[in-house]
Amino acid sequence: MTAIRAAGGVVWRPAGNHVEVCLVHRPRYGDWTLPKGKLEAGEHPLVAAAREVAEEADAQAVPQQRLPSVRYFSEGRLKVVDYWSMRAVGTGGFQPNTEVDEVRWLSADDAMTLVSYPHDVEVLAAFAALPPVTAALMLVRHGHAGKRLAWPGPDTGRPLDARGWSEAQALAPLIGLIRPARLLSASPRRCVQTLDPAAALVDLPIEVSGDLDEPRAGQQPDECVLAAAARLASLAAAGASAAVCSQGKVIPGALQRLAVRCGDFTTPKGGGWLLAFAGDRLVAADRL
Repeated sequence: MTAIRAAGGVVWRPAGNHVEVCLVHRPRYGDWTLPKGKLEAGEHPLVAAAREVAEEADAQAVPQQRLPSVRYFSEGRLKVVDYWSMRAVGTGGFQPNTEVDEVRWLSADDAMTLVSYPHDVEVLAAFAALPPVTAALMLVRHGHAGKRLAWPGPDTGRPLDARGWSEAQALAPLIGLIRPARLLSASPRRCVQTLDPAAALVDLPIEVSGDLDEPRAGQQPDECVLAAAARLASLAAAGASAAVCSQGKVIPGALQRLAVRCGDFTTPKGGGWLLAFAGDRLVAADRL
């Protein structure tokens, strides 16, 4: 039997010298829990998490870092809930309803005492152990663009194909979740086009940067990797969210440099990463 899929978040906001997290009370169950809910048909878990947080807690939040998923049985079926830490960027206007009749903002310790389920305690404890995140970036690889050898012109002009445009459309709402202040693309046309739907959604121009390009003839691959890693670190150090589109020969090496560890950072076309930074230091890279 197919598992029930759900998503939610540990939503936080600054409160003096610490942070507060959001809990909701559900009258149907008489419990205190983290805001979460079932995925709609075809919905990405990260989109569902942000939507459920907005619906249950009236909180607009920017996803930052994946937290542990939880598994339990609900009405005889396995239920899998994916969680992210999320920074609240807007709250207010909550009206009690039949699904949620109260929202509370508490310290993480107080929240761990109040929640009704051990798995919520585990998620909150994982959140409390995270380093402070100062910026979230979304790094994506361009969508599919046909075959290189089938394109008659310069490779930099090769456009997205139908599959690639579909991938670009699917990436747009994910990029919108981080409320980017900037959109940056590698030089090739297919990279810029991959950000086009997101640019229309968030009403931002696309900045083209050669620092994100794959090696040109005679150029050392390490040069491109270092340039891309430096550009990502610089964006993060500025403290604002940004979305970046680069290429398959650049992304894995750049992430490995930033993470200072070995890992599988291969990225399929039309795929990407949610990156969490503390200053210019990468603290988490989560596949979209």
